[in-house]
Amino acid sequence: MTTLKTGNSNNYPNHPTIMPKNKTRILHLIKSLGRGGAEKLLPETAALHSDGFEFFCMYFYHRESNVVGELEAAGVHVVYVPSGNLGLLWQVKKVKEFILQHDIDLVHSHLPWAGILGRLVRRKTGIPLIYTEHNTWERYNRISYWGNRLTFKLQDAAVFVSNEVALSTRLNLFFAPLTVPPPLLLKTIPNGVNTEKFKKDLMARTRVRRELGIAEQAIVVGKVAVFRSQKRLWLWVEQALEILRHHPETHFLLVGEGEWKQRIERQIEDSGQAARFHLIGMQREIVPFLSAMDIYMSSSAYEGLPVAMLEAMSCGLPVVATRAGGIGEVVRHGMEGYLCEIENHRELAPLVLDLVRDKEKRRAFGEASRKRVEVHFSLEKMVQAIEGLYGQVLERKGVAVK
Repeated sequence: MTTLKTGNSNNYPNHPTIMPKNKTRILHLIKSLGRGGAEKLLPETAALHSDGFEFFCMYFYHRESNVVGELEAAGVHVVYVPSGNLGLLWQVKKVKEFILQHDIDLVHSHLPWAGILGRLVRRKTGIPLIYTEHNTWERYNRISYWGNRLTFKLQDAAVFVSNEVALSTRLNLFFAPLTVPPPLLLKTIPNGVNTEKFKKDLMARTRVRRELGIAEQAIVVGKVAVFRSQKRLWLWVEQALEILRHHPETHFLLVGEGEWKQRIERQIEDSGQAARFHLIGMQREIVPFLSAMDIYMSSSAYEGLPVAMLEAMSCGLPVVATRAGGIGEVVRHGMEGYLCEIENHRELAPLVLDLVRDKEKRRAFGEASRKRVEVHFSLEKMVQAIEGLYGQVLERKGVAVK
């Protein structure tokens, strides 16, 4: 990992050797490389891109649990520039210098703060810019919201990870039609999952259950998430406790870290049911833990298109979830699982209990989940669509794709 030091912006100590250019160079800009859905997709997609591309990634806020190692293993050159949110607005010069020094062809920004930075860099350099909107706009704080809104047209293309995210964007830009020349390209490219990597591992299932003290015949309800308010994990625990009232042999598995973790742990301890809950922290490899689950439950207030849920479906898990964001575009009620409205989260427990009591329905929904992802939400399809957009934007700018 390279740290770009303030005042020394023309030198990149310990940077991986950059080979003479014979590929199209893409620079990803993202605020942090923690293990959220947007961040996890970067190494996953980089590993599948065609040989005609070379990728760089610049990030600004360092988290201990991150995907830097996975990015570097996928051949991405990673650069760290320490900065806070508002500080990103003062990183334009450093990003511009990096683009010129490494002959970058296109910038791909993710999430509002990196999107704003990318647009400012585009104004200074003319570099083609694509921005991916990973969430509905209602989730952003006022500064992020207005910064994103006021600068949104200063880019070449916008990608939406679900139709819900696309609709949210259009509604929040309704008073400022996207008609600036040349017209801004708008494209919905759903998140995808590597179905070869994410599939049920029966040996790992047995091992994880043995390590956690869960009987093989017990039902395990689980979730992979960053512990933040968006996920409403306190409601998840409430519904888990309701399930235990009716089916006390059930176990609950949470994979992740975050600011809400201590409060969730305290809630579980106070319930007197701690033996039925397993909080195992952030994990680099989650297939073993998804394999140990029988049902994936989500209580989110809002989402873009959650990558962790797609991974769970790829591992053959039925889903019981609130109809948040793009979830309703993937899970069809009564086919891959069950859905309830966001405000009706108390329906989660009875819907889960229906699957707990019906092994055949769990199996059928799980098989349908796997098939749904394979056909409509594969990572290969996502990467092909992104590469097509790269080519379209570069062609409009008169840049030949290598």
